[in-house]
Amino acid sequence: MNEPHILVVDDHRDIREPLAAYLRKHGMRVSQAADAAATRASLAKQAIDLIVLDVMMPGEDGLSLCRHVRETHDTPVILLTAMSDETDRIVGLEVGADDYVVKPFNPRELLARIKNVLRRANSLPRKRETAAKQYAFDRWTLDTRRRELTGEDGIAVVLSTAEFRLLLVLVERPHLVLTRDQLLDLTSGRGAQLFDRSIDNQISRLRRKVEKDPADPKLIKTVWGDGYQFAADVEEVP
Repeated sequence: MNEPHILVVDDHRDIREPLAAYLRKHGMRVSQAADAAATRASLAKQAIDLIVLDVMMPGEDGLSLCRHVRETHDTPVILLTAMSDETDRIVGLEVGADDYVVKPFNPRELLARIKNVLRRANSLPRKRETAAKQYAFDRWTLDTRRRELTGEDGIAVVLSTAEFRLLLVLVERPHLVLTRDQLLDLTSGRGAQLFDRSIDNQISRLRRKVEKDPADPKLIKTVWGDGYQFAADVEEVP
């Protein structure tokens, strides 16, 4: 990638500005934000390739902001967390952060992690560019605003957060074969390796909810040796 655009979010100027200078020195374009409001404004007006995000900020904290970013953008997030707070690191990965670095951190380590996350993100199959808020397929409608799956009978099916993320990844990339590693990255980032959430188990649970016959799936097909494919035609509903 040529000069990736990094957004550094930290309310401490003495951390934010030296880090921004270091990243610029190593060939990156860098913007800065001191809080969640400035981050949202920056995301609304410019393309950001990756966010380095401090967890502990006044007002809306980094975990809440990370959740918002994951729900509204494909932008990878690396969290900056306090050494003593393992809970923040675990929750951060659960809400969709791609990686984390513990404060105080070595800038070289953070730079390496940024490059690794960007490399992984750029290798993933892109979703279709769309303004759709709902996706219709087979006998189902997935409402991304409500995070709700509704059948043709009008009855909503409850989806866990993990099931919703996985189904959204699939319907945004219909007919593409996605490997297990790609699905892990697209749904959970680095945190997928830290929890007992194998893609095979998630696929199995999702099939029980959307397939007419989970034992003979027609929507989410297994491609032996490669991964899974969402085989249904998907209609975008604005």
